Amino acid sequence: MRDMSDIRNIVILTGAGISAESGIDTFRAGANGGPSLWEQHRVEDVATPEGFARDPELVLRFYDMRRAAIQTKKPNPAHFALARLDAQWPGELVIITQNVDDLHERAGAKRVLHMHGEHLNAWCTSCDVRSPWTATLIERPACPVCAARTLRPDVVWFGEMPYGMDAIYAALGTCDLFVSIGTSGAVYPAAGFVQNAVELGADTLELNLERSQGSRMFHETRLGRASELVPAWVEEILM
Repeated sequence: MRDMSDIRNIVILTGAGISAESGIDTFRAGANGGPSLWEQHRVEDVATPEGFARDPELVLRFYDMRRAAIQTKKPNPAHFALARLDAQWPGELVIITQNVDDLHERAGAKRVLHMHGEHLNAWCTSCDVRSPWTATLIERPACPVCAARTLRPDVVWFGEMPYGMDAIYAALGTCDLFVSIGTSGAVYPAAGFVQNAVELGADTLELNLERSQGSRMFHETRLGRASELVPAWVEEILM
């Protein structure tokens, strides 16, 4: 890897492993040591447009529980370290997160892109407006903009296009360093970001609890808890 003094633009990808240490359930069994949200539900039933059309009450209840749970959790040292890097890094930086919680923002990070949506938003499928939302949706409340009762969780389901892909690929195209934190390396398109970065000449670093499916593509992999690895790495890069 190149000398730190040669690095200006950084792209960081965060996954379930960084939030699991704050007590947020993961979506996959064994993802960085966390429990799975799918132990009681099939993916097809609660995380697809077809499942929502088939049984909207089940889906809304499922996400209402997740939304309530997220609001009881707190950022951990990894979130705070990335917020510090965001505040102090003089070059370009973006934190692309696969997580739908708001822990990066609550820690103070500003340059965050939620590619899979946000639990604390509701999306009106009538007027296509996304509104901050901390309450439940099971009662089919009215959209605060158009009053239609067509709100759904603002979460990207399987079969739907992740958000911000143009901005993500633009950032990957100019980054000097790509860092992946707490990801399984199994979910595309995010799993392919490291290959994009390598092909475009960036250095790549993986910080993970265990080796991922994409570890072989990284120039360097460091194994351990995100709450320990990330603060140490941020301290190193800001020296």
